[in-house]
Amino acid sequence: MNGWMGKVLDVDLTAGETRVVPLDADAARLFIGGRGLGARYLWDLVGPGVDPLSPENALVICTGPLTGTAFQTTSRFSTTTKSPLTGTILDANCGGFWGMRFKRAGFDALIVRGRASHPVSLEITAGGISIDDASHLWGKTVPETAQALGQSTRRSVLCIGPAGENLVRFASAISDCTRALGRGGVGAVMGSKNLKAIAVEGDARVEVADRERLRFVRYEASKHLTASPLTSQGLPQFGTAGVVNVVNAIGALPTRNFQESQFEGAERISGETIAESILVRKSACWSCPIACGRVTRTAHAQGEGPEYETVWALGAACGIDDLEAITEANYLCNDLGLDTISAGATIACAMEMAERRVIDSELRFGRADLLKPLLRDIAHRAGLGDELAEGSRRFAEKREAPQYSMSVKGMEMPAYDPRAMQGQGLLFATSNRGACHMRGNMLGPEVLGLPKLVHRLQAQGKAPMVMLHQDSAAAIDSLIVCKFTNMAVAEEYFARALSAVTGVSFSTGDLIRAGERIWNLERLYNLREGFTRADDTLPRRMLDDPIAAGPSKGWVSRLPEMLDEYYATRGWDVDGVPGREKLAELGIERLLEQIPGVAK
Repeated sequence: MNGWMGKVLDVDLTAGETRVVPLDADAARLFIGGRGLGARYLWDLVGPGVDPLSPENALVICTGPLTGTAFQTTSRFSTTTKSPLTGTILDANCGGFWGMRFKRAGFDALIVRGRASHPVSLEITAGGISIDDASHLWGKTVPETAQALGQSTRRSVLCIGPAGENLVRFASAISDCTRALGRGGVGAVMGSKNLKAIAVEGDARVEVADRERLRFVRYEASKHLTASPLTSQGLPQFGTAGVVNVVNAIGALPTRNFQESQFEGAERISGETIAESILVRKSACWSCPIACGRVTRTAHAQGEGPEYETVWALGAACGIDDLEAITEANYLCNDLGLDTISAGATIACAMEMAERRVIDSELRFGRADLLKPLLRDIAHRAGLGDELAEGSRRFAEKREAPQYSMSVKGMEMPAYDPRAMQGQGLLFATSNRGACHMRGNMLGPEVLGLPKLVHRLQAQGKAPMVMLHQDSAAAIDSLIVCKFTNMAVAEEYFARALSAVTGVSFSTGDLIRAGERIWNLERLYNLREGFTRADDTLPRRMLDDPIAAGPSKGWVSRLPEMLDEYYATRGWDVDGVPGREKLAELGIERLLEQIPGVAK
């Protein structure tokens, strides 16, 4: 199988056993790899009603057919599981070097099941596979763990920090000390299995059907990456935080827990200010010509970040414009294994509740001095941090004030105000893993003019655009390549690269159709878990409270009218259930029979 290695490593931590099984070739052709293949495996492995933090949950790690090949940005890997934060299907992917090394160790996927009786780590090398005692690593930070397990230029370590061990519902897992499986609690699932780390080494060749054809597609893609001001100049020079001022200028930068949509301190936390004040050098994942990563240094420490979402979550969302404090809080999140978005947004939620006297706390917007102590308390579940470790929705509901959690399906919203970007709001509400800017992103068409500018405040006609972005994102997450590549390179080139690697002919339409199949499979998974149309919504503040000032003054989200159009565009009924005809078209209609009470 060109592009795929043909093998899956299946690990049962309860029994302490490993086995190698053949890759399901039919599933690979239908769902490609990465996110799609992970969803297909999870459907069979984790049935409805399973507690995400129980041994019955599974962790499925997949590479894609392009991983480890000569095509650009193909270092990535994807992790699929049932989320402890949302209860939905969850996938998270990241770059670095781990994915490439795992693929070159000879595997397309790793399935981890059960729970070890004590802390363990996995080691996967050409010399064999072992489950090793990791009791001495429990309690260690991410860098301490990676160092102890021999992180090097030939060996990559994926691990959790104290947050994952303590089952913080938005704990991340970190690869190569710098790249996060950030959202939804992958780190907590690893912690629940007593799995501290996975170390990999691998240098096997990935077989490609037509290397000359792949080389030419890569050459063409390079020309587009070089011609794009975003991938050749903006991202390398200013990183992802280069859009802070852009989003703020249109009144779409959520501030002080989404009470406002412009931040007076935006310039002080922008990508431009990072480049001028704390940037040491840029950094890149394996096989990436863009290099959006930031190696930075404050007066007290050096590390990676912050990126756009982090300067927002630990900055504007909390009313903080102290760049050094935000950056050091970012370093701490990486060390402890915390998702910076959910961590910052949950703290912002608590800050508003404290200011409104819903909780008794010294927290206030702008209190940069409280960031690091509170992050440590969250990771170690100490004091108020123990409650915040449950995420903003559970915290606010426990205090009988759910209206202050800015989340969808329990996942905290990222750094775009849905009232100021109507399509982005629809995308957040319908995202299968909860509010997310990576299941598609309307920043391109609604703000940057990529591929062309559409009116950000217009609702009519947004549904087909959102659907296309979601399906395209699902396909790209399954190949897997970095979505920044997609900002300069059209889907046509990905289809041609996939054809060259696998020897199987994929058109652009085939690729988007695979993305649609994956999106519908994820939807079926959530329906099987009991999610309904009522979960495809936004916080009441987005629907009822107009933005008070700035360029987006007076706007609320027009989600209700967009949602009907979205369901119809997808071929779903008014309750958001995929129609049998649509599923038959995608070749997955038999899965509908496994959802009692939903099949019609």
